[in-house]
Amino acid sequence: MENRPKFVAIILSRDIMYDYLVVGAGLFGCVFANKAKNAGKKCLVIDKRQHIGGNCYTEDNDGIHVHKYGAHIFRTSNRYVWDWLNKFCEFNNFINTPIAISEDKAYNLPFNMNTFSELWGVKTPEEAKKIIEYQKKEIINEPKNLEEKAISLVGKDIYEKFIKGYTEKQWGKKCTELPASIIRRIPVRYTYNNNYFNDKYQGIPVGGYTNLFEKMLEGITVSLNTDFFSNREYYSSIAKKIIFTGPIDQYFDYSLGELEYRGLNFKEVRVSSPNVQGVAVFNYVDRDIPYTRSIEHKHFDSSSQDFSIISYEYPSEWRRGDTPFYPINDIKNDKLYERYAKLAEKEGNVIFCGRLGEYKYYDMQDTILSALRLIATELSFEAAINY
Repeated sequence: MENRPKFVAIILSRDIMYDYLVVGAGLFGCVFANKAKNAGKKCLVIDKRQHIGGNCYTEDNDGIHVHKYGAHIFRTSNRYVWDWLNKFCEFNNFINTPIAISEDKAYNLPFNMNTFSELWGVKTPEEAKKIIEYQKKEIINEPKNLEEKAISLVGKDIYEKFIKGYTEKQWGKKCTELPASIIRRIPVRYTYNNNYFNDKYQGIPVGGYTNLFEKMLEGITVSLNTDFFSNREYYSSIAKKIIFTGPIDQYFDYSLGELEYRGLNFKEVRVSSPNVQGVAVFNYVDRDIPYTRSIEHKHFDSSSQDFSIISYEYPSEWRRGDTPFYPINDIKNDKLYERYAKLAEKEGNVIFCGRLGEYKYYDMQDTILSALRLIATELSFEAAINY
């Protein structure tokens, strides 16, 4: 038991000096703290929430591991990252095969031959590709917004049927008002393959993500329900360096203005049926449906209970004090972040990290790689790759 995370209530004292104060017990903070501890550094991890794991936190609800802040499916093609995570827990073989619901009909995602056959009645890749390539030609010049970018990638039919309504719900703006940069690529497959990801490794920790984070934090002092800003002078004085994974604008008291985010609200429903959706994720792409996704959690690990738990995700306007989920990386916000980044450079012993500290959308694998790069810079390359 002595190797479990040392969850403590902080007693205000300057008698203990840590090498690193890690603000935030989410994925970045846990990876960094684990690697630093194994390199012989003394770490204190604090989080204002009552749990570890950040937005990846899962909760055991009568044997169903509920993803409390939306579906998190880990995937990577990086063998080191995969092997390193498997040191802490076993991953199941979950494959993400979401379904898009449009006008009360089900379509396979990502866009593949099953989707195209249902949409256009085609059977061969050549038929589908011919339609998409023809429709893509509508955009001749460099796309000026998300709508034009999406059409340039997949054509108008797919954009209007599956992308437009969902995206406008997600971001709270018209696609013509969103920057083209939000979409880098749209998965299109000319095969009958419903696996959403192309990555070599994919799965979910057996027993949920919280178990993974507990293993990462073994032997490390962790203080929950602890807000850095409630006594920042004290917390800033007890460590040689601070790894700050919170919002960068909040750290500077919003002195240059607020960075914008999108929020999410969740409605969790317990139902008597053992199988409601037949799959973990439904994406609701029609604009008039207020939620974007419904998650049937038991399908993440093939639970066999005679009931089920569904979570509905409602995008929302973010206001200060709400949990920020998605940075709105348009020109205005990116310029504001650059100004905050210049302020951050002057904070000699504070390193701003993760989705909120860097104001950047990170997948889980991106977050881990970012933390490993920081460890390599702060400590050594050996510390980053050492198991």
